[in-house]
Amino acid sequence: MTPHASIREAWLALTDESVLDPAQPILDAHHHLWDREESRYRTEDFIADVSCGHDVRASIYVQCRTGYRRSGPEALYPLGEVETILEWSAQAPNHPVGIVAFADLMQGSAVRDTLDGLLDLAPNHVCGIRNTTAYHPDPAVRSNPRPAPDGLLRSKEFHQGAAEVARAGLALDIWAYQTQLHEVETLARLLPELTVVINHCGGPLGVGPFRERTPADFAAWRAGLEKLAALPNTRLKIGGFGLAVFGNDYHHHPAPPDSERLARDWAPWFETCLEAFGPARCMFESNFPVDKGMFSYVALWNAYKRLTRALSQNDRDQLFWKTAASTYGVAFDGWVTPQASS
Repeated sequence: MTPHASIREAWLALTDESVLDPAQPILDAHHHLWDREESRYRTEDFIADVSCGHDVRASIYVQCRTGYRRSGPEALYPLGEVETILEWSAQAPNHPVGIVAFADLMQGSAVRDTLDGLLDLAPNHVCGIRNTTAYHPDPAVRSNPRPAPDGLLRSKEFHQGAAEVARAGLALDIWAYQTQLHEVETLARLLPELTVVINHCGGPLGVGPFRERTPADFAAWRAGLEKLAALPNTRLKIGGFGLAVFGNDYHHHPAPPDSERLARDWAPWFETCLEAFGPARCMFESNFPVDKGMFSYVALWNAYKRLTRALSQNDRDQLFWKTAASTYGVAFDGWVTPQASS
């Protein structure tokens, strides 16, 4: 059973708003695609959302166990996900322009076979690796249908695998809760040559033992982020506000929230992220379709645009596309940016 809010198109249609700043270029730094028994969200579904009026020129797909191979060497099963996404997206070359794939880092140094296979298969698309690592002992804190076991981020094997990711010239995306940020910090310190991309604002929690969202919980999350921000090889994705573990309950309201409500609600987290990492190390993400159960694609990007109105155009561009493009080393629509150095 999925821990995410269900997508209800009729409910989403109850709130309608115009696109703000339609000329602002966007690279959606994090989305998923899948075709599962409980739901389907393939490239054509994503394109339907992207075509809402925002200038979303490209996107980064992030692994979610889609289309694995079922035969051949088990270490190469994840190559099927890349094959599937490229097949689905053949008519939409910039969606995605980059793929954050899966390779089991618990293989340690042996993961290089998987990494080489991924890069041989799609050298112009594979730009990063992500594993399922978000863990908390309370069953109420759950954001994955198949939760990770405890200890992955701390293990020697994972660290060895992450070192291979760095050697392959790829970034490492990490989805961890705020209670795990010290583990992410240890990894980033151990491998300064590795670009570590922290997903979903660093996992601020609002469920289970965190459901009261106390000032102490917020301060602990902020302190963890600030320690990570002190390391030059870290980047941060701002988004994931529709994840159930964040504690928002928009899906329980009679109508979906508009962007004014979202911007007001998200401001404390956005401002903390921006203050810690700065625009040149932050990037916006949609986390669709996961977050689509709580708000529309129009409202999401309008909220980000509202939150950034006081910033310079260069800083806005960093958040909306430049940081993601440089972090993952992708080029599209004439935008050519080098791989970010750590």
